[in-house]
Amino acid sequence: MKEILREVGMIARCLDAISNIEFKEFKLSKGQYLYLVRICENPGIIQEKLAEMIKVDRTTAARAIAKLEIEGFIKKVSNAENKKILNLFPTDRGESLYVFLQREEIHSTKVALNGFTQEEIDVTLQLLRKMRKNVELDWKLVKRGEKREYITPVDYS
Repeated sequence: MKEILREVGMIARCLDAISNIEFKEFKLSKGQYLYLVRICENPGIIQEKLAEMIKVDRTTAARAIAKLEIEGFIKKVSNAENKKILNLFPTDRGESLYVFLQREEIHSTKVALNGFTQEEIDVTLQLLRKMRKNVELDWKLVKRGEKREYITPVDYS
């Protein structure tokens, strides 16, 4: 059973490494493309919601957002109702890059699902969503500073 998460991890690391290399010419690195994509898909999103969506802490999100802003991919706009809240929007440069990022995502998806039937794709998506929801419960628990209770004892001998 432990191979399942190892396989998911290897897939994620491969795709992340490819993206970090291919997106370097655009001055995007270390998963910053994830933030840009989500901002383009959710214009006006706030940093806290974006961090939750990507499953990172607020500090990590703040660093990535600051770099995207410095590179001119996004802009922060004060919320009309509450000036302390900053809404995130893509710039024209960010929107242009988003078109490229969409093409990359389509290509990577086709490569990853090569040889899959539509039924296999549907089942895979359903099972991965179920796994994510299960893991999110622990993620939220740990983010609140609590500890997980391990189901089975680990024998390190």
